[in-house]
Amino acid sequence: MTHSRTPDSMPVLSRGKHRNPRKGACFMELASYLAGERWSDHPKCTHPLLASLARDVNDHVDDDARIRLAPMIPDVIGLRGGDARVDAWIAREVALTALPIVSAERQGVAAVGLLRCERVLNHLEGRPRHYISQRTMAALAEAPRAREWARTFAGMGWGRSDSFGKRSAPAIIHCAVAGICESGLENSDDVLVDLLQRVITRCRDWLHHDTVPVGDQQWQEVIRLTRR
Repeated sequence: MTHSRTPDSMPVLSRGKHRNPRKGACFMELASYLAGERWSDHPKCTHPLLASLARDVNDHVDDDARIRLAPMIPDVIGLRGGDARVDAWIAREVALTALPIVSAERQGVAAVGLLRCERVLNHLEGRPRHYISQRTMAALAEAPRAREWARTFAGMGWGRSDSFGKRSAPAIIHCAVAGICESGLENSDDVLVDLLQRVITRCRDWLHHDTVPVGDQQWQEVIRLTRR
């Protein structure tokens, strides 16, 4: 990228959806602008589930933490692909982060999400349907009540596998991010900022794709648009 990774000034991000930059801008809206797309918080330039995570984190952290999200915006531009496993990988990473942090009620939901991700990956990668990865197994072992509740829930069925990316995965992410925010953890904003950065980094590997460079002039224009 031609601009500094730690520029002197940052765009001002705000919560929610905005009709145009004069009304404010969220993480993905500025990504759409930098990508040369129509102004939108659902641009085509970014994997839909990664964009969903970015929107949720943007809306749940406070103003000080939101400033720290801005340098990541160029990193999501062009980061997309057609590998169906990416939805499960992203959702699993988010649920694994949430499970030891969220309330007992939300732990059960996170555990169900983890088992759902494992089932989808087993189907896509040709493994036995009840296989559980070591990382997920270790996380569930630390939350035995949530694990048992999730197993009971699993007996009721998982729904259609072809709807996972559009319905189940975004729901897993939204519940996990909200749960982290509401956990009472003193550094919950740090957890969410770090989570988004980690998932962006892993998506580069999962999608075998580098993000599109953004020049200084474009970056400064974004800063100008959001400064009041």
